[in-house]
Amino acid sequence: MSNNPNPPPGPNLPPMEIPPNVATEYINLVRIVHSPTELVFDYGQLMPGTPGVQVKSRLVMSPLGAKLLFRALEENLAKYEAAYGEIVIPRDSSLASQLFRLTPPPNNPT
Repeated sequence: MSNNPNPPPGPNLPPMEIPPNVATEYINLVRIVHSPTELVFDYGQLMPGTPGVQVKSRLVMSPLGAKLLFRALEENLAKYEAAYGEIVIPRDSSLASQLFRLTPPPNNPT
């Protein structure tokens, strides 16, 4: 048995082209609902001082596609944390209160 230092090649994926006019949205909230055959992800923006959430995008995926996305997110978050440190989720209060807490005004030196 030989020790081959080169791993086998990964799957050959088609090239991905991103059109110059593709929309980029900042998303800080997702609502996920599902049926037996699909998962629906509504991505939205919850902005301080505004009522409600504005849904910016909706993705519909098969359960298998969602599971593969979950795996890809796990792998990429692990790589991110290895490079930049652990992402700490606040435990003392709700995540929403951490994201949308009021920032006190700066001290006004006189």
